[in-house]
Amino acid sequence: MPQDYWSNAIFSVVPTIAVGLIFWLVMWSIMRSDRTERNSYAKIEAEERAKAVARVDTTIQS
Repeated sequence: MPQDYWSNAIFSVVPTIAVGLIFWLVMWSIMRSDRTERNSYAKIEAEERAKAVARVDTTIQS
């Protein structure tokens, strides 16, 4: 370990910043994947609703 003041200060702060950046990256990834999953689910749900409406329309017309 370095003995002078500034080196000690840097070695004290760098791990905290590194852990904070890793935490931020993990949380950002989780939020992004959740947003992507919700968009995909909404698209699938819209397609299924359109199919259901089409089925009802063809049943009514028959």
